Amino acid sequence: MYASMKDIKPGRFILIDGVPCRVVELDVSSPGKHGAAKMRVTAVGIFDGQKRTLLKPSSADIEVPIINKKKAQVVSVTENLAQLMDLDTYETYDVSVPEEFRSLLRQGVEVEVMESMGKKAISRVMSGGS
Repeated sequence: MYASMKDIKPGRFILIDGVPCRVVELDVSSPGKHGAAKMRVTAVGIFDGQKRTLLKPSSADIEVPIINKKKAQVVSVTENLAQLMDLDTYETYDVSVPEEFRSLLRQGVEVEVMESMGKKAISRVMSGGS
């Protein structure tokens, strides 16, 4: 899926080097005598947390990933892995636990999971469980 660079705003998702990223900052340069305005996009990868930068003309198109958000329940937690059960399909799968959620996750807790391009990551802790 594609979107125009003009439509990109902080908080939106784009693909940089084939990695889904959330836009955190935009800088737009004014057009020069012979060129179009350029946009510098700073984004953070949603699965790896790495900061990435993209520089393109404002008239260019950019790839936008399809991101699905699902609810899941924690079945078990080890040091850095959590086994989750999808609340719609009852499928179980393992995901790595981000550092900021390690103290919040325990059995029975509901979480929001972002899924894109075959990868899954915990994006938010919804409620406490047992």
